[in-house]
This record gives sequence, structure tokens and C-alpha cells, in this order.
Amino acid sequence: MAAQTEPPQPEPVTADAARPVRRPLLTQGWHDLTFLHWPVDTAAVRPLIPPPAQPDLCGGISYVGLIAFRMHRIGWLGLPGLPYLGSFPETNVRLYSVGPDGRRGVVFRSLDAARLLPVLTAQAGFRLPYQWSLMRVGQRGDVFSYASQRHWPRPGPRLRLRVRAGERVTEPSALEQFLTARWGLHAAWYGGRTIYLPNEHPRWTLYRATLIHLEENLIQAAGLPPPRSGPVSVLYSPGVQVRFGAPSPA
Repeated sequence: MAAQTEPPQPEPVTADAARPVRRPLLTQGWHDLTFLHWPVDTAAVRPLIPPPAQPDLCGGISYVGLIAFRMHRIGWLGLPGLPYLGSFPETNVRLYSVGPDGRRGVVFRSLDAARLLPVLTAQAGFRLPYQWSLMRVGQRGDVFSYASQRHWPRPGPRLRLRVRAGERVTEPSALEQFLTARWGLHAAWYGGRTIYLPNEHPRWTLYRATLIHLEENLIQAAGLPPPRSGPVSVLYSPGVQVRFGAPSPA
């Protein structure tokens, strides 16, 4: 009889980075982010998390996130970030994961970006599911708008989103902390392995936001059930500067 795999004991959720990144592999800015989240059936999530990582739960519940923002000046190995090729709108669909060592992370189901070269680089170098999309991000006062239409390799999925930023979050709830304070990602790697890519950035400055308009089919295209109701969490952040460390086995 096969031995039962013990569920991982997750590390604490911390507002500050769980581990310092001393020698950054990548640097980048994430600007004007909107976070939308819905609960999702853990049974639908489990096959989408690359083992040995497992779904990370908050109060026994799995969540799917739709995060739209502006990537700003991706840089490699401490070199200055690229102003054009390294700056573009991006939208990702992500799940929440925990490895057997307790390190919490995210698993990206899709990442839509508006520059082809970074898409190809991330696909080849990190095996991340980047897609090339026609995208734009706009602002009028406290209203932020995001739009994307997937262009390649599989045209079709799209996003239309508008939110109004509201009051600042002075004390994030346990759920808000769980969904935003993520200090790495799990990704399926070559040879059937899973890697963990750590990141570090300052604490989030968060604002609660009101959803004005949403049309999307990115979540369903990412292999998850489409949401049946509005998001349970809507947040906005002006952004952070991020450092990624070298990958290690999960």
C-alpha cells in the first residue's frame, strides 16, 4: 500500500518578503495593479498545480486571481531596465500554491503581455505560459481601465476592466494579505521538474476598489470554471519595485 503524502505545513503569511534576494536575476516594476479574486473549487485547482506543490488554502478555500497592471523596465542581472522592450501592459491569471518545504507561491495559468520578445523569452527561459496580446492601460482620475485581446499563439480570450480606487487599506485582512503577500512562484520546468522562483519587494500599498465594469474569458481559457458572480476581493495598488532571485527545486 502506497504511503500517504503528508500535506505541506505552509510558512506564515508575512507582509514583508519571506527571504531576501541578495543577487537579483531579474528586476522590474509593477505599476497600477488591480487585483480581482474569486473562490474556486480546490478539486479544479489541484490538477493545475505542478507537483510536488499543492493548492494553498485560506480558511480551507482556494482562490483564483486576475491581476492587470503595467510592467515597467525589466532588467537582467542588475543591469538597467529596458525602457521599451521591458515596459508593457500585462494581465495574469494565477492560483495559490505551497511547496513541500512550506514556501508559499503562485502558479500562473496564463500571462498576457503586449511585447512579443519578452513573451518568447519567458516561454523559452522559464516555461511560463505567456501569450502575446494587444493591450492598453488607462487612467482618468481615480478610475483605471485595462483592455486586452489575445493575439498569439491562440487568439480569442479578452479582458475589459474598469475600477475606481477608494480608501487606503491600513490593516489588510487575513485574506487580503494571503492573496497579495506572495514571495515566489512555482512553475513546471524541463525534465518534469518543478522550480521555485523567489521574489522580494517592499510592502504593498493597497486601496480597496470598486468594480465598475468587467468582461473577461481569461479564467475559463486558463482551464478553470468561469466565475458565476462578482469577485470577493477588489484591490488597487500604485505598485512596487521587484527583485527575482535564481530558481531552485520546489
